[in-house]
Amino acid sequence: MPTRRMARELALQALFSVEIGKRPPGEVLDETFAHAGGSSEQRRFIKELVYGTLEHAGESDREIGPLLQGWTIERLPTIDRLLLRMGMFELHHRPQTPRPVVVNEAVELAKKFSTADSGRFVNGVLSSVMKGLGAHNGA
Repeated sequence: MPTRRMARELALQALFSVEIGKRPPGEVLDETFAHAGGSSEQRRFIKELVYGTLEHAGESDREIGPLLQGWTIERLPTIDRLLLRMGMFELHHRPQTPRPVVVNEAVELAKKFSTADSGRFVNGVLSSVMKGLGAHNGA
């Protein structure tokens, strides 16, 4: 059974396929589930991350934009942009996940799939957002 980190990794890969391949999310998720297996709970989590990230991308970009210091959301590496959006979705719409866990998971995925500096960058942006949200939930 996939872990939450593996589920986030699969969600990131699905989001990347949607973004780069301009493919419908349902089609990408069908392929993801056919190859990855997992419990119905894991599949629900992945589906929620993918659809939630896509649905709230505009609001995430508006909140992230001012934190980028000289960058625009469009100029970010695709993986960083997707991780920030996915992290924003979880921070704002999945209160059951402790905020520090959301940030840590995004940082670990950035280190694994993006540039050498992406982990620090994703950490800085999402930590700023988390601080702006007030008290940490969970911990």
